[in-house]
Amino acid sequence: MELLKEAGEHKIFKKRSGKYAVQDKKGKFINGQPKVEILLKAGVVKTLTPKKKEEAAAAPTEGQA
Repeated sequence: MELLKEAGEHKIFKKRSGKYAVQDKKGKFINGQPKVEILLKAGVVKTLTPKKKEEAAAAPTEGQA
């Protein structure tokens, strides 16, 4: 793991797999929703909105069996 950024009381690491790890000042790793919030505040990751499926492509057309 390489140290990517020190954000306040947290250290953000990037793993070889491309994922991120967040460690507090005591050396304990943080997981779950708190980890996501820290990564968002630090600007490491951005939120993605799911793509809407096109209703026309999903609905079958008449005359096809």
